[in-house]
Amino acid sequence: MRADRLVSLVLLLRQHGRLSATALARELEVSTRTVLRDIEALSSAGVPVYAERGRHGGFALLPGFRTELTGLNHDEALALLVAGSRRGAQAFGLGSALASAMLKVVDALPESYRDTAASAAERLLIDPETDLLSRRLAAEETPDAVVAEVLRAVFAGRRLRIHYAAVDQAPKWRTVDPIGLVTVRDRGYLLAARSGADRTYRLSRILAAEELAEPAQRPDRVDLDRVWRKRSTRFRTGGDQVTVLVRVDPARREELVGTALAVLAEESDPDGRLRLEVTFQDPRHAEWALWQLATDAEALAPQWLRTSLHDRAAAIAARYGASS
Repeated sequence: MRADRLVSLVLLLRQHGRLSATALARELEVSTRTVLRDIEALSSAGVPVYAERGRHGGFALLPGFRTELTGLNHDEALALLVAGSRRGAQAFGLGSALASAMLKVVDALPESYRDTAASAAERLLIDPETDLLSRRLAAEETPDAVVAEVLRAVFAGRRLRIHYAAVDQAPKWRTVDPIGLVTVRDRGYLLAARSGADRTYRLSRILAAEELAEPAQRPDRVDLDRVWRKRSTRFRTGGDQVTVLVRVDPARREELVGTALAVLAEESDPDGRLRLEVTFQDPRHAEWALWQLATDAEALAPQWLRTSLHDRAAAIAARYGASS
């Protein structure tokens, strides 16, 4: 991301005083031409960077340069960095403004916090599979206290205890090594390891969280995009997948699609409802998804799913229909 690179460029100049375009290109792992374009972008954004010619010349910042953001604490700066990592800046042409803002945020942090801020971006992945305009309108709710505790553990690289409610299971406490956070269609996921095995947890199912003192067993650097692609592919191709034909109220379509692995076909019925052919991870996943939609959806096939939903509804009706 160019904004991250511009921040890194300025921090390199602040740390070393003067660096040649070749040295900057080597540090940033880009071409010298890219470095020159980035220098021009920084100058246009008001950063006082200048060139010194000659054998020992290079680029430098004016002495004493420091951006001003009074009253900004560590957590507030991290919050701005998280918000700044969203792809909306590129979608709406705000990339240059974002670069300038991120520079000021990072530069305003105390020295002891800069490493944390610089590494925060690689631990967060925002909507890797969708663009801003196709995201769901309503995000899943996760308590602020849980999100804050998970973020602290992810950024600090410490182990995390979570009280997690898996589907159709009683909540249990688990100790995990957090790797990073991903949002997909406004659903949050914690990518972690547990006893050395890969684990992915839905944030909305974490009922409580506690950052521990022990360091997490995880790599110092991570390509979160690659990790997510690997895990999501495994999720989509694993399990005993089932295909379901369902009629659904258009108002609940996105809710249904958001829980499915794929939509194979779609058409409108004369009564205004939609008829979709969708794939779920396994039979339990299919039953759970249709049950959440109540009478706003009807499974037309396969028959075993209709029977299962009928029996489940009949059991509930019998329980509440009985006299006290």
